[in-house]
Amino acid sequence: MHEITADFHIHSKFSGGTSEDMTIPRIDDGARGKGLEVVATGDATHPQWLDHLEKNLREAEGLYRFEKSEVRFIITSEVEDKNRVHHLLLFPSLECARRFREDIKRTSVDIDQDGRPHVGLNGEELVDLANDCDSMIGPCHAFTPWTSVYKEFDSLKDCYGPNLPYVKFLELGLSADTDMADRIEELQEITFMSNSDAHSPWPHRLGREFNRLLVDNLSFDEIRRAIERKNGRKFVLNVGLNPKEGKYHETACTRCYLKFRPEDFNRMTKKRCPECGGLIKTGVRQRVEELAKGRGTIHPKHRPQYNYTIPLAEAIGIARGVGTLQSQKVQAEWKKMIERFGTEIKILIDKDLKCLKKYDEDIGGVIEAFRENKMVYDSGGGGKYGKPLWKKQLKEQFYDGSQKSLGDF
Repeated sequence: MHEITADFHIHSKFSGGTSEDMTIPRIDDGARGKGLEVVATGDATHPQWLDHLEKNLREAEGLYRFEKSEVRFIITSEVEDKNRVHHLLLFPSLECARRFREDIKRTSVDIDQDGRPHVGLNGEELVDLANDCDSMIGPCHAFTPWTSVYKEFDSLKDCYGPNLPYVKFLELGLSADTDMADRIEELQEITFMSNSDAHSPWPHRLGREFNRLLVDNLSFDEIRRAIERKNGRKFVLNVGLNPKEGKYHETACTRCYLKFRPEDFNRMTKKRCPECGGLIKTGVRQRVEELAKGRGTIHPKHRPQYNYTIPLAEAIGIARGVGTLQSQKVQAEWKKMIERFGTEIKILIDKDLKCLKKYDEDIGGVIEAFRENKMVYDSGGGGKYGKPLWKKQLKEQFYDGSQKSLGDF
C-alpha cells in the first residue's frame, strides 16, 4: 500500500463566485503543480458541467483522468438541502451522478443554473438517494455559521435521522481542525476530511487543505475503504490552514468584522453590532464550545495528525513583504522553488526544513513557523479571512486584542 494526496471538494465555473478558469484542463494543471494525486470535479449535477466532464475525462477504476495526466478526478457535487445544510457527495461514476441528478431534479428550482443546487429534500432523504446510486455523502464545512449541519442542528442525528450510520465522513471546513471537532463526542467514529472548497485552480486555492490516504491503488473503491477505515486503508494525515485563518473562526460582525467575546455576544438580544449595526455571526470557535459542553479534546485511536500549512505563494509573500500573491515577484519565486524542489505539497509538508532554510532563510522560516504552529494570527471572523503575522507585523494588533467587550461601547 502507498499514500496518496486528495482534495475532495472544489467547484466548477458553473457555481457562483468561481473563476472561469475552473475547467478540467486548468484544474488538472493546477493539481499537478500542487502535488495532488486525486482532485474532485465538483458540481456533477450541473448539465453543462456534466457534458464538459464526459468530453474531457476517461474512466479509470471508478476515478477519471484527463488525457495522459497522472492526476485522477473523483466525481463529486455539493447540494444544499431544504434546511440550508450543505452536503458533499462522492460518486463512483458519471452515470451515478446523472442518476442522482434526475432523482433530485424534481425538487430543485436551480439545478440547471447553479453548480451547487438547492433541493427540497432533507439530509435523511439525500442519504437514501446517495445509497441508491452507491455513492457516499457527508456534511460540508460542518461548523460554518451560514449553511452547515451544526448551524441548523445540535447533532448529526437531528439532520440524518436513522440514516446516520451511512454517513462516514465530515468535512471540517477552513475554520475548524481536528482538535476542535474531537471535542464533540458524537464525532469520534467519523472520518474527518480537510478540503479546499476551491473556486479557482491556482495553487493558493486548490489543495489549500487536503488529505493523505493509505490505499492499495488509485480507485474509487480504495478511497471508499479509506473513508470507512477498512482492511488497513485509512486517512493518515489531514492538512489545512490554521482555523484562525478561516473566515468564520471568531464571532464577528459581517459588515465591519469587529470581533466579540462569546459571553458578550450571548448577552445581546438583537445580535447586531453596536458599532455599525451589522449582523453578528456566531464563530466556529464559539459554536464548538457550545456543542462540546465542557468536553475537552479526545482523539480516537484512528484519528490522524492534523498539520497546519499555508499556500506556498502566501509563504513567499509573507517572507518578502508582498501582499499580492499573483505579483510577478511572488510568482517568479514560486516557479523557481517548484523547479528546484518539486510540487508545492512536497515543499510545504515533506521537504527538510534545513534544506529550505538553506535555500532561503525567510521563506524556510515562514514554512517552519506553520509546521510547528508558532505563527501568530489576526483571527478571521464575520466573513473576513484571518491573517498570519510575521516579524515586524507582530507588533500590530492581533487576535484577542481586536476583540471588544460591551463595556467598550
